[in-house]
Amino acid sequence: MKVTEKDVAYVADLANLELTPGESGRMAADLNSILDHMDKLNQLDTAGVEPMAEAVSAFSASAAGDRFAYAQRADEVHPGLDRAAALANAPDTDGICFRVPKVIER
Repeated sequence: MKVTEKDVAYVADLANLELTPGESGRMAADLNSILDHMDKLNQLDTAGVEPMAEAVSAFSASAAGDRFAYAQRADEVHPGLDRAAALANAPDTDGICFRVPKVIER
């Protein structure tokens, strides 16, 4: 399945992006290159490869020392920032929440 510039324009519109014709053509070429690479990967014989739930488990502390031990540390509860401190430097608040301008125009 090839990605056309019409497909790119549709997705860009959904993402509220304005692409130039050059950017649109380059994006279509890049996406087609990714899909071609995926087609090559799908041709590989993976019948003897054991499924993995996560890539990090292959590098866990038991497999590769403490290379990724930081990613598997225990969660610790710390106090959060109080509301007054969080709102102190905000340009606009209602005293409880941040106020931000509307950015979606359609």
